[in-house]
Amino acid sequence: MTTPPRDPDELGDVDLYLFSEGRHESLWKVLGAIQVSDGVRFSVWAPNALRVEVAGDFNGWDHNRSPLSKDHGSGVWVGVEVGAVEGQHYKFAIQDKLGQWSLRADPMARAAEAPPSNASVITGSHHEWSDQNWIAARHDRDHSRSPMSIYEVHLGSWQPGLGYRDAALVLADYAVEHGFTHVELLPVAEHPYGPSWGYQVTSYFAPTARLGTPDDFRFFVDHLHSKNIGVLLDWVPAHFPRDDWALARFDGTPLYEHPAPHRGEHPDWGTLVFNFGRPQVRNFLVSNAVYWCEEFHIDGLRVDAVASMLYLDYSRQAGEWHPNVYGGNENLEAVQFMQELNATVYRRAPGVITVAEESTSWPGVTARTDQGGLGFGFKWNMGWMSDSLRYLAREPIHRQHHHDDMTFALTYAWTENFILALSHDEVVHGKRSLASKVPGDTWQKLATLRAFLASMWAHPGKKLIFMGAEFGQLTEWSDERGPDWFVLDQELHQGVRRCVGDINRTYRAHSALWEQDATPSGFTWIDVNDAAHNVYSWVRWSESGESVVCVSNFSPSVWTNHRLGLPHAGRWNEVINTDAAVYGGSGKGNLGSVVADAAPYQGQPASAWVTLPPLATLWFTADRS
Repeated sequence: MTTPPRDPDELGDVDLYLFSEGRHESLWKVLGAIQVSDGVRFSVWAPNALRVEVAGDFNGWDHNRSPLSKDHGSGVWVGVEVGAVEGQHYKFAIQDKLGQWSLRADPMARAAEAPPSNASVITGSHHEWSDQNWIAARHDRDHSRSPMSIYEVHLGSWQPGLGYRDAALVLADYAVEHGFTHVELLPVAEHPYGPSWGYQVTSYFAPTARLGTPDDFRFFVDHLHSKNIGVLLDWVPAHFPRDDWALARFDGTPLYEHPAPHRGEHPDWGTLVFNFGRPQVRNFLVSNAVYWCEEFHIDGLRVDAVASMLYLDYSRQAGEWHPNVYGGNENLEAVQFMQELNATVYRRAPGVITVAEESTSWPGVTARTDQGGLGFGFKWNMGWMSDSLRYLAREPIHRQHHHDDMTFALTYAWTENFILALSHDEVVHGKRSLASKVPGDTWQKLATLRAFLASMWAHPGKKLIFMGAEFGQLTEWSDERGPDWFVLDQELHQGVRRCVGDINRTYRAHSALWEQDATPSGFTWIDVNDAAHNVYSWVRWSESGESVVCVSNFSPSVWTNHRLGLPHAGRWNEVINTDAAVYGGSGKGNLGSVVADAAPYQGQPASAWVTLPPLATLWFTADRS
């Protein structure tokens, strides 16, 4: 039988008050299934329910044996089940005001059954963390002035069949081998529909059981930290599915979702939208973000579909939305939520970053909240991505007429702290893989991909590519089969893989390529107007004056005796040449270096004659020997 909670294991008045006010930042420690001295305390927010009971393995799934008591001030129902133990399954039985019963998964469950089953699981953590040095080093890191090269992964399909623990061992070594600083995971919170890739979440506090236990996921993060690889996580507060055992109309009313259809339903995805104006809902989401950072030592949260939350008219026609109190289309409640989210995460988890997938020109996405901004650390640069991929999809002979596609992003490159992202969204649903977007034969496709990636890594902003791009996958990504690892039997694809590894290592070795990403003083055009040759050239600068010169030739022609302005006279080493034979290129280049004389050119005090290989990017650094 359920017994009344007793000290010191009772749910305190202060906890309930803070939750009602939307200010309980450690909500997972008080709601849900909490192991206490004489069993498990179950508590759930269901203010509009007539009755709430708990059913599970501990009472033969007879919820009549385990009623909970309601705290009328907060709407939280609570009781202790003496016979419940870790590992048992449970749900809440909720009777709505019409007398109808439904069995619901615990919104605060820290573990869940693997789909298609959907019960919640009583759990506790027994993992002993070993990443104290990593966390300490992360604490004061200025990420805007640090190298960041992110490998985006759908963990369930990266190497199908690997759980959290086995994947940790293989993926950590793979990331190190290829020079990445971080791994970013598509959402791992429990979700019933696998092909949603985790973007339709039902259990926000539970890592998916498809790949192991919560402690298995803790091991995953811990192990990557031991290899000096950060772990970022996609996080989805923009919407949730309508499953009748999860959050939708949880207590018989639209509790988590906004009650108005024009605010509470998402027309694109057929899902529901959180009521950001309800304090308890904001508390649920903000505490969830803190939970992943504190309980799983996540290094950053990439927030999905930010634009869909910011705008009341997102994907809606005239007459399908109502303006805010000022007559605008801004969702003021969502703005407040995101500001609270970012301020709380940065305060509670120093060194953690938040990243916005925001596809519009909303001002101040990465500006501080006390300056009126949303407070994110970084924003994906969707404009750069769209322009660049559109340029690369053109036949080389036509690129000269669309030269600005590759330069326009530099007109706004420092308005936000940007991440240049070539994500999973760009290689599915008929969009083709990155390499297959490019015209030409396989050699030309992969040469252009190598050139583009080296150009991207020398462009202001942090970097992200999705799995498969690092070896030039030619087919679209499929969550059922994962990357086409078999193509690595071919030397051309091995060449792309080697090239990406060398780009990453060279990038990390030169602070000019990342230290001043967030300021225009870190970038100078050499020649922005050479459309006739499909050539772009520029300099990246460190704070101390170190420079890296980048030249990209997106023409299939070899340009010999090409005069290039350089920051000073002397020998310049060719530290990256994506046309090198070891990468599958034609082997054209400058025999490892060029010598510049003090002949001013292109606004630079010195210049050299260089050979520009076909469909290739070169990086030069001054010889300091």
